[in-house]
Amino acid sequence: MSVTAPSPSGLSFVEGEIVRACRDARRERSSVTLVAVSKTFDAPAIAPVIAAGQRVFGENRVQEAKAKWPDLMVAHPGLKLHLIGPLQSNKAKEAVALFDAIHSVDRPSICEALAKEIVKQDRRPELFVQINTGEEPQKAGIAPSDTDDFIARCRETYGLTISGLMCIPPLDDAPAPHFALTAKIAKRNGLTQLSMGMSADFATAIEFGATHVRVGSAIFGKR
Repeated sequence: MSVTAPSPSGLSFVEGEIVRACRDARRERSSVTLVAVSKTFDAPAIAPVIAAGQRVFGENRVQEAKAKWPDLMVAHPGLKLHLIGPLQSNKAKEAVALFDAIHSVDRPSICEALAKEIVKQDRRPELFVQINTGEEPQKAGIAPSDTDDFIARCRETYGLTISGLMCIPPLDDAPAPHFALTAKIAKRNGLTQLSMGMSADFATAIEFGATHVRVGSAIFGKR
């Protein structure tokens, strides 16, 4: 992992771009949560970003987050941690205990494991269903045509409260149609939270209603 702390100027740049995108979309800045993606970066690299005022961070792997975030959270009360990468059923216990939001709910086995741990721990992270808008075989997520039924199962079969949807558009596609599709599916299912947009396209995601943008390299630099 990186041991060189990034400059807080990256965070300032991203914040300015979010403000601009919100203004262009006639939205309040407070309607968008910046999730600073700190995967592969260690605590010394994350500390300057915390010092600059960032409070919400995203990690891809439960084990990596477990190794570095508990101490950071003790040192900096009020931090929020989001799991934005795939979740394995056998990591549900640790995920529910550590994360404030899980963006990658995408199959019944995960629903069952999360439901069990939420009741057992009496801890309720925000849950996002991940949609594979490009229907890419190598990528996790529910196919758009299956999403309505999956959300209904989450609610009715497993008793989960779903807060929103998450998507990662195909790398070579224009992101706007994927963001528009995700927003459409969310609206018809009564969901208000949209985890959409990364370093290259978060301004476009805000235009299409993103409430959470997941930005890593624009803040921390290249991995």
